[in-house]
Amino acid sequence: MIKFLRIMTSAILLTISGMTIVGCQTAMAESASGLDRDAQAALLKLYDSAPVARDLAKTAKAILVFPNIVKAGFVIGAEYGDGALIKHGKTLGYYNIVAASYGLQAGVQSFGSALFFMTDSALKDLETSSGFDVGVGPSVVIVDAGMAKSKTLATARSDIFAFTFGQRGLMAGLGLQGSKITKINP
Repeated sequence: MIKFLRIMTSAILLTISGMTIVGCQTAMAESASGLDRDAQAALLKLYDSAPVARDLAKTAKAILVFPNIVKAGFVIGAEYGDGALIKHGKTLGYYNIVAASYGLQAGVQSFGSALFFMTDSALKDLETSSGFDVGVGPSVVIVDAGMAKSKTLATARSDIFAFTFGQRGLMAGLGLQGSKITKINP
């Protein structure tokens, strides 16, 4: 029992440390203009690493870009990041993404994420909800590295295509399932 309590205490401390890193990363965006700049730069990096993303952007209703999401945990984990909803190069609004997890996990990792909203109904769900749950409602296809290099994805049908890019750090597994996205005012 004492060993279990030590493990849980370590898990909680690591998660708190990770969330402190998240707070520091979030403070770096500072303002809406900083978040706009970071989101546009992240989107360009995604296009360089996954040309099919540029093709999807041509028909997407809007793209929600999270330039820097930080995930940390040890048994108990959490992730957080701020992003901008972009349509035709202009920002429509700002959002954050939050998730919690439990399981065999350890480490801290940061990464970018972009959600390509391909249908009006999926975009409306995001814009009108008080908290958009990824994986509940519109269908989401998570694009892996192999799919990202394939031109055939541009003809695929889905409500939302999700790309993860620019991973740094060590953390087992990435996923958007169960993440909650909420509108913010930076």
